[in-house]
Amino acid sequence: MMIPLSTKMRPDSLDGFVGQEHFMYKGALLYNAIKNKTFDSAIFFGPSGTGKTTLARIIANEMDANFFELNASVTGIKELKEIIDNAKTRFFGLQNETSYVYIDEFHRWNKLQQDTLLKALEEGAIKFIGSTTENPYFAVNNAVLSRVRSIYEFKRLLAGDILKILARTLADKEKGFGRLAISCEGRALEVLADMSSGDARVALDTLGFIVDNLGSGEAIGVKAVEEAMQRQATFYDRSEDKYNLLSALQKSVRGSDPDAAHHYLARLIDGGADILMIGRRLLVMASEDVGMAYPSAITVVTSCVQAAQMVGLPEARILLAQAVTLLSSCPKSNASMSALESALSDLEKKHIDDVPDHLKDSSYSGAKGRGLGVGYKYPHAYGGYVKQQYLPDNLYREGVKYYKPTENGSEASFKKYLESLGKMR
Repeated sequence: MMIPLSTKMRPDSLDGFVGQEHFMYKGALLYNAIKNKTFDSAIFFGPSGTGKTTLARIIANEMDANFFELNASVTGIKELKEIIDNAKTRFFGLQNETSYVYIDEFHRWNKLQQDTLLKALEEGAIKFIGSTTENPYFAVNNAVLSRVRSIYEFKRLLAGDILKILARTLADKEKGFGRLAISCEGRALEVLADMSSGDARVALDTLGFIVDNLGSGEAIGVKAVEEAMQRQATFYDRSEDKYNLLSALQKSVRGSDPDAAHHYLARLIDGGADILMIGRRLLVMASEDVGMAYPSAITVVTSCVQAAQMVGLPEARILLAQAVTLLSSCPKSNASMSALESALSDLEKKHIDDVPDHLKDSSYSGAKGRGLGVGYKYPHAYGGYVKQQYLPDNLYREGVKYYKPTENGSEASFKKYLESLGKMR
């Protein structure tokens, strides 16, 4: 029976764990809790192949405790109750030992199944680690969440993290391919790391497939990676190409050319760019390039990107295409971004006076005695607008204007409204 390479290469200690550096690094609270053997219950959530099961097994090794592992997709209450009974015997018996129960795909259990854990958790007979690809705040019962100390979000691995794992696998003489002295041509491993979309399992099992089927003395090349992934490495020949495509996409959207924008979106998707990479850029465009000319763009694009993440590829491309169509076809304005950049520039170049006293916080005792908040006019008491100074004194005297609305799309009506207020001033 062949064990998948991704299973064989799981590290046994924290030193071998790669990625998730936003919560796992030497000196982090989680790292110290594991090393100090004070780790409590936790829930790990995030995409597949990001290290959830690997970290759970490392914790089991480091804690030197009784450890049970279940998968919620194939086990139910009967198996869990047997484990809990075993754990209680150990906890309340001579051993006085806490057991760790790791349940993969925990979101697949219904409320009744999840609630089976509650009493054992309250008694301290078990410590629970659950992993899920779903948001636990929606997929896990509140009663369970309240008894779990921490929830850790696992993010897709960076290409550099996956490259490190692949290189280690080729060098490892015990579990990897170190004894075979496999060589790689050019950027083959980097291409594989990029194409794996942050999933170490995909990367490792693809590497295993390639190595198992290489010809005698043959090196791993980009062509072999493309064949194994069944995808052409469209833009991975040069590391900067994906950024060139993202740049071309944004400039095509900014130029109101939906045909060019869809061309670059197609190249990004075909080249293996993940949803989040594309989605982040689309969200930036919605404010940077469309802005107040069509304020609803950010809402629509956010919905499209979130929905794309929920359904995943290949269907996600339909939602991304809708966002690109909207952004390319609606009026454009960068006036909001320009206003902020002008304000930031003044902060760097000018001495700016303090916040006017009448705008300062007056909610605490003694504020009025210091003259703070005195004289402030509440606009709603005047029908929605009243003439009043808001800028610091020197900027007010200069008559500074940061926001300069255009006549494009909806922004024209905002411009007209602001101009009408100016006449009242």
